[in-house]
Order: sequence, then structure tokens, then C-alpha cells
Amino acid sequence: MTDKMITRRRFNGGVAALGALGTMKLAAPAIVRAEAATLKVGVLLPRSGLLAAAGQACQRGADIAPKLLADMGIQIELMSADTESSVDVARARAEKLIQDGANVVVGAFDSGQTIAALQVCEQHGVPLVINVAAAPPITEQGYKTVFRNFPTSGALVKNGLSLMKDLFQASGTTPKTAVFLYANDTFGQANKAAIDAILPGLDMPFKLVESISYDPNAQDLAVEVSKAKATGADIALVTTRSKDAIMMVREMVKQRWEPMGLISPGSPGMYDEQFYKTLGKYADYAITAVPWYDPKSEMTHQVEAAFKAQFPNDRFEGYAFNVGFTFEAILVAADAFKRAGSADPAAMLAALRTTHIDKHMMIGDAISFDAKGQNNGVGSAAIQNRDQKPVVILPASAAQEKPVFPVPGWGKRG
Repeated sequence: MTDKMITRRRFNGGVAALGALGTMKLAAPAIVRAEAATLKVGVLLPRSGLLAAAGQACQRGADIAPKLLADMGIQIELMSADTESSVDVARARAEKLIQDGANVVVGAFDSGQTIAALQVCEQHGVPLVINVAAAPPITEQGYKTVFRNFPTSGALVKNGLSLMKDLFQASGTTPKTAVFLYANDTFGQANKAAIDAILPGLDMPFKLVESISYDPNAQDLAVEVSKAKATGADIALVTTRSKDAIMMVREMVKQRWEPMGLISPGSPGMYDEQFYKTLGKYADYAITAVPWYDPKSEMTHQVEAAFKAQFPNDRFEGYAFNVGFTFEAILVAADAFKRAGSADPAAMLAALRTTHIDKHMMIGDAISFDAKGQNNGVGSAAIQNRDQKPVVILPASAAQEKPVFPVPGWGKRG
């Protein structure tokens, strides 16, 4: 993606401090209500099971929110629930959160679990503010209670593929072939559909020679990696979570498969702390084009300071994606609560529809939602793992380091 296309992301150092929320350009509700004391936020995340690492990372973003928001004069109470990485459990826990008094639900990282929770919220008329979940049906099926501050699979893939063009231009190396490996869950299938629909119209310089799916619950990916290696493709495109990304890289090292690059056009896994801790030097040089935080934003500095104070033994960089989007989802809910002056569901829904938050952490335009509840202003950056931490390599105007492509072979690292 070109620098011109990235202007909407507003990488700049002039973002105001967190406490400036009250001075934002916000639409006032038609009726002024007496302000309620506390907003009860139901936080629904997969803190155990297959997606536990991501869910626990997201939970950290929720855990730092009450104090940060209290400093802004907004009191919230967290009500946390574990989906256990299960669609059915997500549905039941969303129901329980609402029965226990949650005024708004935030979650749920996984698209399938998010859809299950959304159906419950829709039934009760309670807002659901999404932190991470990209499947298009979430905002395409007419739900009235959903607000997604995260791009759809189509936007993720389109932004990611466009940034790959910039990567090839910046490095002076252009691959001719690619193989796509993807988890066959809701998110992976949505990304596969997006690639199939978008790739032909983007005039990419490489040919996609094969797409290979796998079960994210698999115990190893030996067969799938062997099939991908056999294609002789120059690059490996992937849609992963951290657990299967780790298995994939381990198998690539074992089979001595060394493509020019391991690149994700919009999926988690390869920038998660678990990926770095498990793989060490083999985690380096993986590239992910993904919505990311603005390292120059004042709000990023505020969130990072709060994170380090509460979790002094954790590296912020390895959690920042999940922390940032989860904190911003709660910020969206708190902003609506402040403007509505009430936690009443109808008042909250009306306020959420007029959201306009131009001072935030993650890359993009002001946070706002269209008639479907989708924020279309979320952008992407290309990040590359360097010395076991993620750094921005594109767009050039925001880059922390220059891209390395093709990447060094497994035996030439560290």
C-alpha cells in the first residue's frame, strides 16, 4: 500500500493525551439524562482452550482500562467471562453476563464466538462492541446492536496484499509464485474467500499456485507443510493463530523449507508473545500486514505506561495488538456512556451510532460506525519480527526499520 493510501491512518506525534476525550468532537444525544455512576462492561474472551494466549492478551487490555478511564472521569466495572474457545460456551456466557447486569458486552476475538455472542446481544437489545473479529457476516446480516472497531476480512486482505506490493518494491525483489496455508476455522475461511475474490483484481506480481487448509486443532502440520514445500512457491502466505503458526514454523525448519518469506496478509499469530517465546530466533523476519498501533501516538504511550505498571514482567510489544483493540473497544463503550449520560441500552445504542473518537491508539481515522455498525477507517501497517519483537517496516513514513526481504535461511539466524 502506498504512503498516499496510508494517509487515513494519520501516523503522527500530535495525538492528544488520554484525558482529552471529553473535548472530542462528539454528537450530543437528543435528550440529556442524569449521568449514571458506573458502566458495567461484560468482557467476553477465550481465556482458555485453543485461543487462550490471544484471549489472555486481550484481557490485559481490559484490565488496564478501569484506571485509565477513571482518570478521564468515567467509572466502569468489568465483568469478565471465559468462552473457553467454544462457540456454545460463548453464547451461554454472553447470556449470563447480560443476566448479571452487563450494560454492554465487549469481545470476543474469534469470529465464530463473536457471532454467537452477537445473537444473544441482539435478542436482549444490549450493545456488543467488538475488539477483534473479521468475518463479514458480523456486520452484513442486519444486526442493530453490533459495533465493530476492526476491519472485515476483505479489508484486511486487500490492505495486506497492497502492502506486499510496497514490500517488493522497497526490497527490489519480486516473487513469482505463492502458496497459501490457512486454518479452516471461521476466520481462516473468511480470509480464503477474500483472497479468492480480491487477488485477481489487484494485479499482484505473483501467481497463487495452491491453497492448503488445515485443522487449527491438529497436533502437527507435517503433511500440509510438505505439500506447500512441494509446490516450489517463492513465498508462503498464511492465515494463522499463534499455536498453529508455531507448529508451521517448526515444521518448516524441520523440513528445511526456506521460501523468500513467510507473510500474512492480515492474521494474528506471528506477532504474539507466545510466538516469540517458543520459537526464539526462528520467529524473526516473519512479516504480517495487520491493523497496528501508532508508535508515535500519545495514547499509545499512555496505554503502554499503564500496561507496564500493571504487568511489569510482560513485554508490551508482544501484547500490544490485542491490548490496543480491547482497550479501544472499552473506550468506545465508555465514550458512549459518557455522552448518553445513561447505561440504558437504548441510550447507549443511540450514542454508539454517533461515535466520533479522533484521539485513539490504533492506526486509522476517527473511530465512527456506518449504518451497519462497521468502522471503515481502520488501516494496516506491515510489521516484521526483528530480534524477537514486532517493528513497523511499511509505510515508509512510519517505518521503524527497513524491510528485510528475502529473509535469511533458518541456519543463518542469530
